[in-house]
Amino acid sequence: MIETLRVGAIIVCILFGLFFSFVSTVGIVRLPDVYTRAHAVAQLDTLGAGFALVGVAIGLGWQTTTFKLILLVLFIFIANPTTAHAITRAGHEAGIKPWTANNDDSSGDLCGESLQREAKSGGGQEIRDEE
Repeated sequence: MIETLRVGAIIVCILFGLFFSFVSTVGIVRLPDVYTRAHAVAQLDTLGAGFALVGVAIGLGWQTTTFKLILLVLFIFIANPTTAHAITRAGHEAGIKPWTANNDDSSGDLCGESLQREAKSGGGQEIRDEE
């Protein structure tokens, strides 16, 4: 009975990890700007890897490796949201504009405008349009 519950918990954790990994991967491809993509990446790392590692920890049983995996999961849950916040804050300070409902897909790259502005002011590399 206990072994069945353990195997069921392993399967559920691994499936949740796969689900969050798949949804976040689709989000990385489909989302329009750096802010929403950073959210998808943080979700992928935190929830996808977190659930998968918890499933592996349950599968290993009570070992030294299990304790190390639990510490790794705790580190992931602390570090990944912090990293995503730092990346989006750096994007905001660099002048990258977030995507809004008024933007359409034919308007070009959202961060291209801010990078062109920076190139004209002397900072960064020059961006050339290929139109």
